Amino acid sequence: MSADFSRPGLVSKQLGDELIQQADAFNALKESELPAIDALYDSATIEKENKEWWPTHCEALRRARADLLRGEYRDDLVYFCQDGPFYGLTQQAERERHWWALIAQPNVTMCWPIVMFWGEFVHFEWHCLDDRSGETLAKGTVCWVRRGHRGGCYFKSEQLTFYRDVYASQDLLSLLIAD
Repeated sequence: MSADFSRPGLVSKQLGDELIQQADAFNALKESELPAIDALYDSATIEKENKEWWPTHCEALRRARADLLRGEYRDDLVYFCQDGPFYGLTQQAERERHWWALIAQPNVTMCWPIVMFWGEFVHFEWHCLDDRSGETLAKGTVCWVRRGHRGGCYFKSEQLTFYRDVYASQDLLSLLIAD
């Protein structure tokens, strides 16, 4: 992959800037209809695209780019988590804003020590580290079903654990780059 997000400090600002540009470009490729998996758009192609996309997703989260993160989802997203299930893009929007603000807050670095790919499935584990103390603030295990660049994410299942706060302060929410 083009970047290693397993620990803090492994991705340069220049590479991060390039990943943000790629994230925007990948979101623009999403089609209105979920593309079929067939001979023209097979599982190997989708897996390759998901591996290209992965570092852009990580950088968007680290930079609190809610606009790019929301753009990764299909309009008919199904999202299973302890506060859900959520259907579509509106049911989870307010709750997810708080999660994004908490995991991308200043002096905290989100890391992904494990990521695995299989066709349209992307499974990963993440944790957020306090840059000063090294304390884990939050962690989770996630499975995305993402039909490559043309399809985007249509199913997400996530287990999240927040050790400090469950809802973000207004100050942290104001740091999100909105869509």
